[in-house]
Amino acid sequence: MRILIADSFPETALAAIGTGGARCDYRPGITAEELPEAVGEADVLVVRSTRVDAQTIAAGHRLRSVIRAGSGTNTIDSDAAAARGVAVCNVPGRNAIAVAELAFALLACLDRQVPDAVADLRAGTWDKARYGQAQGLYGRSIGVIGLGDVGLAFAERAHAFGMRVHAIAKPHRAPEVAARARACDVRLVADLATLAGSCDVLSFHVPCSESTRGMVGRELLAQCRDGAWIINTSRGELVDEPALLDALDTRGMRAGLDVFDGEPTAPTGVFDSLLARHPSVYGTHHIGASTEQAQQAVADEVVAMLAAFADGRLLHCVNGVRGAVPETRLDAAVSS
Repeated sequence: MRILIADSFPETALAAIGTGGARCDYRPGITAEELPEAVGEADVLVVRSTRVDAQTIAAGHRLRSVIRAGSGTNTIDSDAAAARGVAVCNVPGRNAIAVAELAFALLACLDRQVPDAVADLRAGTWDKARYGQAQGLYGRSIGVIGLGDVGLAFAERAHAFGMRVHAIAKPHRAPEVAARARACDVRLVADLATLAGSCDVLSFHVPCSESTRGMVGRELLAQCRDGAWIINTSRGELVDEPALLDALDTRGMRAGLDVFDGEPTAPTGVFDSLLARHPSVYGTHHIGASTEQAQQAVADEVVAMLAAFADGRLLHCVNGVRGAVPETRLDAAVSS
């Protein structure tokens, strides 16, 4: 089995893949534009942030699976993959704590103005009068949109700080999800509009889809309280950036953002964003899942998924290919 890993990957996980007899091509510096030329002989493609478009899918004449070493798959053309019988798989939940930790860090920074205080100290300015003012987090109301692995981890941390956690009531939640929500006293409300109108902070933990794209728009922001805070560590496409900029300018709202629409696909580069430069925004570089703990946990699961694939099994498939592709096709990919 031939595997192309097109992003950085822990050395211990690479060694584990090698012991299974697979031929692994490790190219962490490859770009999305270079990927079509490189993917031709791979049975499995593993990526983190590198985009996998229809051209790459078409160029992979042996390709049978694309594994996203993370939870979101919006950087992969899943429809093009499904049309060619290529399974798109993700690694859910393994980086949830890391993302929740960063979301809470952004929340704490909004309260205590930590980035501005650090910048002033480094510039030689002492301003205790400004930075000695903070409302505090205890007792404030926070709405968590999305009670998946990340949302629950974030809710648990907010509850531990004495915040009043709210979420949207939904039928048929898994018993373990409902139990974790009860354990941190999550108060359920009827809908997103009610959540927006009753909370000081909204934190978003949902995937990017047709139903969530642009959900932080003028209608939702109009339902928020003046001075409310927005936290987004999910996907930049959730936010209608002109609408949020207007709310920041006219209603005293603030935001902590780890993700932006149109952010660079390369690890380094120029990023000219009005939202990222706004004085009422504390932003980071889409690094929510980028802790050593999270990356090792994700890599360990990828190794397990590759071992399962070599045994003719797909784990965590998200584009429905498992039912459409005969097992013999998987077997052929593995044995050739």
